[in-house]
Amino acid sequence: MAVRVAFENSSEIGVFCRLTNAYCLVAIGGSTNFYSTFDAELGDVIPVVHCSIAGTRLVGRLTVGNRNGLLVPSTTTDQELQHLRNSLPDSVAIQRVDERLSALGNVISCNDYVAVVHPDLDRETEEIIADVLKVEVFRQTVGDNVLVGSYSALSNQGCLVHPKTSLQDQDELSSLLQVPLVAGTVNRGSDLVGAGLVVNDWAAFAGLDSTATELSVVEAAFKISQGGASGVVDELRDALVDTYA
Repeated sequence: MAVRVAFENSSEIGVFCRLTNAYCLVAIGGSTNFYSTFDAELGDVIPVVHCSIAGTRLVGRLTVGNRNGLLVPSTTTDQELQHLRNSLPDSVAIQRVDERLSALGNVISCNDYVAVVHPDLDRETEEIIADVLKVEVFRQTVGDNVLVGSYSALSNQGCLVHPKTSLQDQDELSSLLQVPLVAGTVNRGSDLVGAGLVVNDWAAFAGLDSTATELSVVEAAFKISQGGASGVVDELRDALVDTYA
């Protein structure tokens, strides 16, 4: 089920963490229980890696990735890049992106098959996203917001967008992404879904301020069952364990 967690005093956990089906990046610092919450839920299936990006702890906002790859901004140091290469599975391609909109997590939202990106993203960056992450790329807004990564959370099971997204936009996004789409909030009504929530195909972590109602919407949107992993998720986990065993 969805787990509540906070980074130091912040419920904007999506700022300090990047979660995919193949790995989880967690910012350096913060209390030990932030890292251990992720490690307890995910540690037996995927690597949970302490790291910094460009000398900051904004791991979730500066990076974007899926099970195929990880994109980091050009300001990432060689040492940070080497640490990521050593820590992540060999199947994950890691690449620096020289992009003006360098907070990649704010301007790109993706799962393992499709990515929606800020309409003004460089053409070159779009090609890198398609190559490294092996996804189809669409330039799109989420309810008139260009920061698609901040206002949506996306997995292979579903997508959560902020509540002011019109029904027409929701239908359009849903048909592009080919996943069910739900409008909702996190952290007691925050529109910044991407900042308050990290999710993959079997686990979701939301900010500590999130209400029970918000968590139940998250669980329904991403098909995360209450009683532990469902059959589909068990298969996913087994497949992942086989891959990395």
